[in-house]
Amino acid sequence: MKQHPPSAEEVNRRLVAQYTEIATLAGALAHEIKNPLSTIRLNMELLAEDFEGSENVRDRRAAQKIETVQRECDRLQNLLDNFLSFAKIRTLRLEPTDLNALIRRVLEFFAPKARESGIEVICYLDPDLPSVVLDQENFHGALINLILNAQQAMPNGGQLVVRTRQTAAGVALDLIDNGTGIDERTQAQIFDAFFSTKPGGSGLGLPTTRKIVEAHGGQIGVQSEPGKGTQITIELPLPARLTAAK
Repeated sequence: MKQHPPSAEEVNRRLVAQYTEIATLAGALAHEIKNPLSTIRLNMELLAEDFEGSENVRDRRAAQKIETVQRECDRLQNLLDNFLSFAKIRTLRLEPTDLNALIRRVLEFFAPKARESGIEVICYLDPDLPSVVLDQENFHGALINLILNAQQAMPNGGQLVVRTRQTAAGVALDLIDNGTGIDERTQAQIFDAFFSTKPGGSGLGLPTTRKIVEAHGGQIGVQSEPGKGTQITIELPLPARLTAAK
């Protein structure tokens, strides 16, 4: 009996099932690593207390080595936390959302860091922007990550333009900084897991952000030029009912 090749829907279901299994196993492994890591960190803290204040040369050398281990433990802890966030299978709590209002809340949260860093935030938010359907907590986290990246790209201060606009298929959000910019080779890799240009960076912040955007049916892109700045654009679809009404 001749077998028919699997349909695109069946292939997609299998891929989703495989991804879910891998993500579950990876998350479980990360949790298993966190348990002994917590024990190591606790014992390093106790050892550091034992050597604290000692004037003995040998003790000071030991204290420096303990401090190095503590730093590496902290780095591993951050990596595991970021990996768990990246690998997490998200169940979105979608609700109609005023994207402009969500952006204002994010910028209000960022305002103290902006002042401290000498960053001027300029907003061009379309007052007629239609509502979109978002998981507000997840999307809030994605925007914070992008804005903090922009801040790090402007170590001497600068301008961050935040713009919303309507598109043929929905809405778009542009985040434009006049920071250090990104070369073409880096642009091609910034959304790849574990790729980072920052010393000690996990390389999971932007891939996690992309996963969140794509989980909402959207897409994220980057345009940049070294020495001139970077524009990150998120495009989101409108709910089916609103799209049909246009």
